[in-house]
Amino acid sequence: MMSVKSALAKIYAKHVAKRVYKWADNPIKSQEKVFKYLIKTAQKTQFGKDHQFDKIQTYSDFKKAIPIRDYEALKPYVDEVVKGTENILWPGKPTYFAKTSGTTSGVKYIPITAESMPYHIKSAKEALLLYIAETGKVDFVDGKMIFLQGSPIIDNKNGIKIGRLSGIVAHYVPKYLQKNRMPSWETNCIDDWETKVNAIVKETLHEDMRLISGIPSWVQMYFEKLIAKADKKVGNIFPNFNLFVYGGVNYEPYRNKMEDLIGRKVDSIELYPASEGFFAYQDLQSDNGLLLQLNSGIFYEFVEATHFFDDNPERLSIGGVKLDVNYVLILSSNAGLWAYNIGDTVMFTSLKPYKIIVTGRIKHFISAFGEHVIGKEVEQSLQEAVKGKDISINEFTVAPQITPQSGLPYHEWFIEFGKEPENLEEFALKIDTCLQVQNTYYSDLIKGKVLRPLVIAKVAKNGFNNYMKTQGKLGGQNKVPRLSNDRKIADKLEIA
Repeated sequence: MMSVKSALAKIYAKHVAKRVYKWADNPIKSQEKVFKYLIKTAQKTQFGKDHQFDKIQTYSDFKKAIPIRDYEALKPYVDEVVKGTENILWPGKPTYFAKTSGTTSGVKYIPITAESMPYHIKSAKEALLLYIAETGKVDFVDGKMIFLQGSPIIDNKNGIKIGRLSGIVAHYVPKYLQKNRMPSWETNCIDDWETKVNAIVKETLHEDMRLISGIPSWVQMYFEKLIAKADKKVGNIFPNFNLFVYGGVNYEPYRNKMEDLIGRKVDSIELYPASEGFFAYQDLQSDNGLLLQLNSGIFYEFVEATHFFDDNPERLSIGGVKLDVNYVLILSSNAGLWAYNIGDTVMFTSLKPYKIIVTGRIKHFISAFGEHVIGKEVEQSLQEAVKGKDISINEFTVAPQITPQSGLPYHEWFIEFGKEPENLEEFALKIDTCLQVQNTYYSDLIKGKVLRPLVIAKVAKNGFNNYMKTQGKLGGQNKVPRLSNDRKIADKLEIA
């Protein structure tokens, strides 16, 4: 018999679905409304005055007044906000800084304001409600849910709270989910990831877990520890577990391994959250495209990735984008970010409504020889190669080998297998063939004998976890980069 909570969730889900598709069906109007709100609200901030927001009437005016910036370029303004100065990027002070580790700038402080914070929660909640509305499956609301995330401990800097995004979000779990939510607050506060996961295993082993959420690689670690403890598949430990919610990386390379650990298939929902905002979520089980959040206080721009480093690349608003083009995602938001490059690349899979997939990072690619191979291409090639085979991948990354001891240069794929292929060379050739189909530049280099086909290096068991540990990035929201244009990661991995 359906519980009261389940029945109410079903009714509420239908109501929310109608509301979501109302703005999704009016994308241009939705973005115009956000654009006007942002410019008007920030007119009297320091940034607004410096860029003459009072004279901006159109998107064309906006592009002329505000250049694209990354964190380094915006840092002089952020530094003032960090000092506690008010009205710099957005009226007043931010409520939080999401603390992230940058590559060139060390620690990055991303502002989260009273206006932007609710959308981080709202979007995640909507993703679950749209799943209920589509499938009618609502049993998970009556069981336990786990969110593998960073520590919720909050620091303070000049009157502004500071923490990791996932830890900040932990403070906003709705009251009606508090009793269902795991792990305990005390366990969530454990800083060391391995200690934390062991504690989570102990806490959850005998609970009725129904929804599990986190970055696939770290959830995989949790599953492996559960199995080691209970000596049975995760699906048998948690017979009612039927929904996996994830973000941060493409799930497909992990899917075979995860389903093997679970012992059966489960539904999954992909989210696209970041410290800078919650950008998209999967709204349909039948479609892996993510519904772009056009009504969440964020104004989006897009620049074709192939032209991004040109002197004056064309900037497009939502009305100008096309399907199957790799774009750099640029955003302006009610957190006080303006024409901000977060470094991600996306591709549109649908324009009615607007849906995207994340294709990689603008700085994470291999182009040692002009091939410009991107994350989506390597992930899809690996996915094709394992399809229908009894092969599972724990983790992988790709780097160029420019100066081999003999023969032509090549791309080196560092793979930690759960289950190895019977014939490694045949498997490598399959990946290489798929990659050539997707990337004509790479294909031309292979055919022109500039490169030889890729080579696989088998990484030792737990090799990637050990590497992440040495970098102080084990667990939480940290991820192994799929691609590097150098061998900084490759040369530190333990080869089997």
